[in-house]
Amino acid sequence: MLSKEALKRKYNRGDYTVGAHTVPKFAREAAPEATTARFQTSALPAGFVENLAGLAGVTEVVTEAAAVTAGVRDWWAGTMIAETDHRGQYPDTVIVKVSSVEGIQAVLAAANEAGVPVTASAARSNVTGSALPAAGGVVLDVLALDQVLDFDEESQIITVQPGIFGDIFEQWLQDRGFTAGNWPSSFGISTVGGWVACRGAGQLSTRYGKIEDMVVGLDVVLADGTLVSTGGSPRAAVGPDLNQVFTGSEGTLGVITSVSLRVHRLPDYTKALAFGFPSFAAGLDACREILQRGANPAVLRLYDELESGVQFGHGETNVLLIADEGNPIIIDAVMAVVADVCKDAVVLDQDAILETRLDTRYLTGKSAEGFKASAGFVADTLEMVAPWSKLPGIYERVVAAINAVPGTNAGSAHQSHAYVDGACLYFSLRGTVEPDERQAWYDQVWQAVNSVLIEENASISHHHGCGLLRSPYVADSLGTGFTVLSDLKKALDPKGILNPGKLGL
Repeated sequence: MLSKEALKRKYNRGDYTVGAHTVPKFAREAAPEATTARFQTSALPAGFVENLAGLAGVTEVVTEAAAVTAGVRDWWAGTMIAETDHRGQYPDTVIVKVSSVEGIQAVLAAANEAGVPVTASAARSNVTGSALPAAGGVVLDVLALDQVLDFDEESQIITVQPGIFGDIFEQWLQDRGFTAGNWPSSFGISTVGGWVACRGAGQLSTRYGKIEDMVVGLDVVLADGTLVSTGGSPRAAVGPDLNQVFTGSEGTLGVITSVSLRVHRLPDYTKALAFGFPSFAAGLDACREILQRGANPAVLRLYDELESGVQFGHGETNVLLIADEGNPIIIDAVMAVVADVCKDAVVLDQDAILETRLDTRYLTGKSAEGFKASAGFVADTLEMVAPWSKLPGIYERVVAAINAVPGTNAGSAHQSHAYVDGACLYFSLRGTVEPDERQAWYDQVWQAVNSVLIEENASISHHHGCGLLRSPYVADSLGTGFTVLSDLKKALDPKGILNPGKLGL
């Protein structure tokens, strides 16, 4: 396991130093009002920065432009396009590093009084621009809050601070015979607080659930510096679930300072199977049948022909991989259901499939069988969720929409997280255009896909969150429910200082 310092060096990407950074300009005809106001900046009041440096719990205030640029950099494709286009930096932005909850409270109270925007930030592994300071102001770095606060082993509930990295958190648990069961692709460069703030999911979610299924309780600092606690019980009927108000709020309603999660005993038995289906729709139907018969394997992933070919060398079929872990009696029963549902499918070598499942070189253009990286190459992913009845049609429409954008290499997808009533499709977007046309291609392909999803009444995100990337589409996606979110924002953050420009707010 990498040390925390090694992880920080890895995440800061010292070898990635091309250009300066700015939030990319979006040119989406469907939401022009959302693409202008959110990029306005707010000048910092006189004496404000000096005041922050003197607050208890504040360990550093970063003001130098290049250091701020490096300190807010994330993994969003839009960020990478902007930096390699040598666009400007963040004006009127400082990074404030804190070491305590009291420090967070003090910074928020000061910013709220002065009307200065605050964007909470930790490992910055987000791929939608959620932690980018679109309106300038304070970037509140909570990485130093990285401790395990409590572990109730009998109840299997752990409480940690938001800045603890995923692999460090998991190793702490495994050393004691437990697991969180949350394995996102960003595992080694993301934090528990980020998982909760963006409503993330791990690759074994069918067995263990998404992060919102794991949250028992939260401590959150509101915009005015008030500390509140939510949840804490296995279940409750005392009004709405307040944990879920802040889970997925992306720092727009408050700053998470501690998280209590349900954890599990380490599994002692594993099993896997793999099959090939003649069409993506047929594979989806098998996934649906497995779940609706009551089986819930940890991994239930279906890859279309393009991804099956590039990743597994099985371009003649649609690969379905099933893997599970846990009690042998339960796992054998789950796999018996799987085998019965897939009895007419082509049996594949599950060990060979497992060996290459996490090889994603085809997304970056590094695979000899995939797409060649070049100065004009753009790659990104898009995850959405819808009921089973709509998924085959959505798959066909979205792939067609991606491929219809000039400059697209190919669109493809796999089904990555499944439920009794529906599933997440995870699309890959790849294009090769002239370097100065990358942003236009990127905007156009995202506009094309989201138009389909909104028309189909599908959820526009399953686990990456919204950030700046999806902000223009949130109101249309939520429909009349968006007014509730907007009113909630006004009630909890009346001055609108918390992470402006996100969630369509």
